[in-house]
Amino acid sequence: MQNIKGRDTRIEVIFRKALWQKGYRYRKNDKKLPGHPDIVLTRYKIAIFCDGEFFHGKDWDSLKVRLENSNNSQFWIDKISRNRQRDQEINRRLLFEGWTVLRFWGQDIKKHTEECVQVVEEAIFDGLLDSGEYDGEYAKE
Repeated sequence: MQNIKGRDTRIEVIFRKALWQKGYRYRKNDKKLPGHPDIVLTRYKIAIFCDGEFFHGKDWDSLKVRLENSNNSQFWIDKISRNRQRDQEINRRLLFEGWTVLRFWGQDIKKHTEECVQVVEEAIFDGLLDSGEYDGEYAKE
């Protein structure tokens, strides 16, 4: 467990490089926000989390069944359940504070980076429309 990094993971670096190439500027692991999002686009109030499939419980129903038949199963089930619960709490807090929350799975970032960036761009565009700041085209930071 001590070898598992919480920052600058491979998936975060891949995603940040793709955003940077598109001209988006961001903050990393902003401690001022609940959950310390991996990437924060402060100008657009977008918080991005890059979640690993195992520790954040992707396909939880099937993963839980597999874990029940493994060593130290109760520890892992409790840990991942708590991680999922914490993710939901953080999402609620950020939404309450007016942030747009985006969560991406690690494999999606690795295999479909461009599509993930497009989701971010759509969120930016939607935010500009909602705020009334859109005037026909939007400039990147």
